[in-house]
Order: sequence, then C-alpha cells, then structure tokens
Amino acid sequence: MKTALTIAGSDSCGGAGIQADIKTMTANGVYAMSAITALTAQNTTGVTDILNSTPEFLAAQLDAVFTDIFPDAVKIGMVSQTELIDVIAQKLTFYKARNIVLDPVMVATSGSKLISDDAIDSLCKKLIPLALVITPNIPEAEVLSGLDIRSPQDMETAARAIYEKFGTAVLLKGGHDLNDANDLLYDGNECRWFHGTRINNPNTHGTGCTLSSAIASNLAKGRDLATSVAAAKRYITGALSAMLNLGKGSGPMNHAFDIKGEY
Repeated sequence: MKTALTIAGSDSCGGAGIQADIKTMTANGVYAMSAITALTAQNTTGVTDILNSTPEFLAAQLDAVFTDIFPDAVKIGMVSQTELIDVIAQKLTFYKARNIVLDPVMVATSGSKLISDDAIDSLCKKLIPLALVITPNIPEAEVLSGLDIRSPQDMETAARAIYEKFGTAVLLKGGHDLNDANDLLYDGNECRWFHGTRINNPNTHGTGCTLSSAIASNLAKGRDLATSVAAAKRYITGALSAMLNLGKGSGPMNHAFDIKGEY
C-alpha cells in the first residue's frame, strides 16, 4: 500500500485539517499518517481556540514518521508560526521528501490574513520552493503574485507569475465568485483548465484540505500531476454531491461517500 503524510492542524469537528486529510487519503486508497502543527477547538461555526505544537514536538513527529514508514507523498496545510515552518522545511529537505503538495492557507474567504507577514515570508522562502504543486485560492494567489485577479485571464497571468517567482507548479482554484468551480493548473509549460460543476451545497467546510489531500494521495499512487488533479476534482465533487448536512454552520462533506462493503 502506498503512503501519504499530512502536516497540518487538527479540527476537533472533523471536517477540515488533519481529520479531513486522513479521511480523504483513506478513501483514496493510501495509508495516511500525520504530524500535527496545532490543536484547534472548532466546529462548523468557527474556531474558538488554538494550541500550537512546539517546534521540538513537531520535529519529533516528523522524525518518527520518516524514519519508519517513509511517505510516498506529503500534504502540508495551515502552519501559522515561522518556527514551525522552519522545522517542516528542515525535515523535508533532510529526508528528501517527495511529491509535496502545499495548500498555502494564508487568507480567509473574507480576505483577512490568517497568518503573520513573517510567517508568510517564511512560507514563501522555505516551503513553497520545496513543493511539487501549491493549491492557492484566489485571495492567496493575489498575495503570492502581487496581482489583482478578476477574470480567468487574470488567473492565467497570476499562475505564470507565481511559477516564475517560485519555480513550483500552481493549481489556482476558482470560486470566490469567479469562474465557478474551474481550476487552473500551470506547470511551467502550459495552462490547463479543469472544469467543474458548482454543487448547490452550502456545506463546504474543508474543501481546500480535501482537494490537496486527494491530489497527494494520487501522486503517492504514482499518477502524474495532471491526472492526480483530475481524479481529486472528481472525488471532491462526489463528496459534495452526497449532500451531508451536519452542524449549525458550514458543515463538512461526506468523505466516505464511495466506501462500500460490510465494514
């Protein structure tokens, strides 16, 4: 069985973060492992508290994984502290980690920054260049490219600018009232659009975590980047189409929509 590691924060409500990543990796047929960057107290209505891992403990988790069950792919989610970003970069470089998918969680849908300027700078300098692909949304891509994105053509321009800046493939996610559910992949050679159908489902908690984890799972199985993105898009469409409805806010998707059998 192929293996994948998620480096991210815990979501006590189970819809995003480590929990969504493990569910996604399992549903996509790979063995999931984790290194937790932070504990969060959160549910479908919001986050009420955060307890970050210490750099030393995060390093110990990564050592434990890489020295025993070497991951075929790595997904990185939200990391809010510069010290933790430094540890992740050091360990991934030391162990020569492969197939790294980075979801650069920096900006909320509202446009508010979720991590400090120092942490964003460290993310850009130390983690993004290590990734095979990054998966920014529109506001995050605006931060990374320094450009305003108002149209599909702007998405292509920004994706090229990000690649030129970091040398890393970019899957620029649509949405945010732009371009429906169509995502753009730029790998330094060509722009490739992945067209999706927007699902009329308000319960979208954890979609970014789920998409990046599904991409990592497919890379772990030996698929190329474009094939991995296409398969991940199909998976997330199925999870949203299952129309799970839990919680009082923006609820989670049904990551297990395609699991069948006695157990």
